[in-house]
Amino acid sequence: MNKTLLLILLVLAVSCQPKTGDYPGMVKQENFQSTYKELKTDLYTIKNNNGVVMQVTNYGAKIVTLFIPDKKGNFDDIVFGYKKIQDYLDGDKYFGAVVGRYANRIAGGKFTLDGTEYQVPVNNGVNSLHGGDSGFDDAVWTGEITETLEGESVKLTLYSKDGDQGYPGNLYVEVLYTLTDDNELIVDYNAVTDKPTIINLSQHTYFNLNGHDSGPILNHEMVINADKFTPVDQGLIPTGELRPVEGTAFDFKMPHLIGERIANTEEQIALGGGYDHNFILNKERAGELTFAASVYDMLSGRFLEVYTTHPALQFYTGNFLDGTAIGKGGKPYVYRSGFCLETQYYPDSPNHPDFPSTVLRSGEQYKHRTVFRFSVKQGPR
Repeated sequence: MNKTLLLILLVLAVSCQPKTGDYPGMVKQENFQSTYKELKTDLYTIKNNNGVVMQVTNYGAKIVTLFIPDKKGNFDDIVFGYKKIQDYLDGDKYFGAVVGRYANRIAGGKFTLDGTEYQVPVNNGVNSLHGGDSGFDDAVWTGEITETLEGESVKLTLYSKDGDQGYPGNLYVEVLYTLTDDNELIVDYNAVTDKPTIINLSQHTYFNLNGHDSGPILNHEMVINADKFTPVDQGLIPTGELRPVEGTAFDFKMPHLIGERIANTEEQIALGGGYDHNFILNKERAGELTFAASVYDMLSGRFLEVYTTHPALQFYTGNFLDGTAIGKGGKPYVYRSGFCLETQYYPDSPNHPDFPSTVLRSGEQYKHRTVFRFSVKQGPR
């Protein structure tokens, strides 16, 4: 199946309806460091009616800035990012990116699909992380300004050839970023393939609700709608166990400060260097859009709620940040100064038959949605 046919199939599958009526939002396109890999790179700016501003680049489908108001009406940029592509190459290329073809880790970089073993790049110790050495975070996507009934949008598309980073199948991927007037950032993922492959896409933004350059996030209050998580080994690969969170430092069913138990002596906290674990979201039906997590920063009053159709959530607390990454404004991103809420399938699912399948076959559609909803609270709950 060629690229054109894959594109036609995905366009037919995706329901991106045009808007009607007057919508005074704004989308602006401008150059972002000219080219990368001989392809043109752009920066897209979206602004809603409330003054919320988001910038996205087609380099890695990265969210670069996100300005959200606090309880006093002051706007701050709450996501990690850089001013130019070279900074991502010299620093952390995952800041704000869409990661794939397989987000998170695959043990040994190996998996078997329909009796054939595949080897993908090993780039995280002995394991594969976020798709390999040059995953979707390192690709130049095709960008397009569009509109939906929900708000102004940027559509980013990518054609990943059969054998890209060792993965089988020609894969056509679309990510749609929409900013609504309800201060929601909606991320829609769609993909089709011409032969069996595995796929697990996720958004890898680092958040700090008090401002991207404001220091540790340990006083953020966290809730995660999960009764179980997947314990890991020393390489952060799931052991296969689905462990109840009750009675552990991983129980966020009720609000807890991120830093409240992060120094706990539990083995899993030690293995992750803090929180770097996959939580199994509570769902009545697979694929339904449900509440996944919330984060509250009492200082700014900013409140983030996450809803997703994905079955799981990777909660990461910036344990590998060491201040060497110098972000926007020349400020270093220091230890545990950002958190990630990566909606996803389970890590290493292709090697765990009991985990939800990440196999995508010809004629099927990979289709998921994650909603990041922002609001403010005037005081402690």
